[in-house]
Amino acid sequence: MLEFGSINTDKVESQKPDIEGEAEKVRVLILGSGPAGYTAAIYASRANLKPVMYQGLQAGGQLTTTTEVDNFPGYPEGVTGPLMMQDLQKQAERFGTDVRWGMATAVEFSKEGGSHKVWIDDEKIIEAETVIISTGATAQYLGLDSEEKYKGFGVSACATCDGFFYKGQDVAVVGGGDTAAEEATYLSGICKKVYLIIRKPIMRASKTMQERVANTENIEVLYEHVTKEIVGKQAVEGVLLTNAKGEEVRKDITGFFVAIGHKPNSDIFNEYLDMDNTGYINTIPGTSKTNIPGVFAGGDVQDKHYRQAVTAAGSGCMAALDAEKYLGERY
Repeated sequence: MLEFGSINTDKVESQKPDIEGEAEKVRVLILGSGPAGYTAAIYASRANLKPVMYQGLQAGGQLTTTTEVDNFPGYPEGVTGPLMMQDLQKQAERFGTDVRWGMATAVEFSKEGGSHKVWIDDEKIIEAETVIISTGATAQYLGLDSEEKYKGFGVSACATCDGFFYKGQDVAVVGGGDTAAEEATYLSGICKKVYLIIRKPIMRASKTMQERVANTENIEVLYEHVTKEIVGKQAVEGVLLTNAKGEEVRKDITGFFVAIGHKPNSDIFNEYLDMDNTGYINTIPGTSKTNIPGVFAGGDVQDKHYRQAVTAAGSGCMAALDAEKYLGERY
């Protein structure tokens, strides 16, 4: 479980375990198995690049915790997140992608654009001509047992993904920054009532976003309220809060949206790749290229703005095409 808080993006040399035996050599190595990773795999395998994919800590990525997906093209009746990821995996495997369990634990990238070494589970070394990083980002949660219990059943970390399911209902958003303010205003156009829960007496969001929240009639800001527990039978029915006086307050809601930030899963690449101050991998605008030749990034690990399945898939396509062009220019 990733801890909530700021991350250290200083360039620190990673610990690489001593492993005996020859490294396995591949042309395209894909790290991560969300929409970006599987789309990259589909394109790379159709180009006969024989990609090898390691699924990572959570096979299928964040979508495996989403019960319903209604906004991904090609599913007119909607689809569950796990089923959609199974479909993407089958499609990638149909064209020859070698999908494996395991996750990258250390890397050694060649800054001159040679072969790149990746340690898998501290047990195996892959030597890849190109690496596509699609390790995603992990939504930060409050750490409540009840929050974990209702994930996919009223608890969400993405209003634009799941807000539609709460049309005309009362919901809550927890967080005091721009993301929380944006999620609350987005939900205000769909839901009957939105409670914005902020543990401090002030909102950290920009002045513009604060004004937007203040001018939205169906948003009620609850300053100095801390989430104690989410309650319900099979799904979310309410939230118990503690106010500044220590009193318990209950709000009847059907949706609870956590908006306290995301942590990109990029720590092991820290030594080599350029990142912003929160750990998102920087790519050359209009491409998936990183500062290291032959290393590409797609999906939420490099996208802090949209974080949608369809945009992740698009960036995965870009990464595969960029890798194919890179390899073509080398030979």
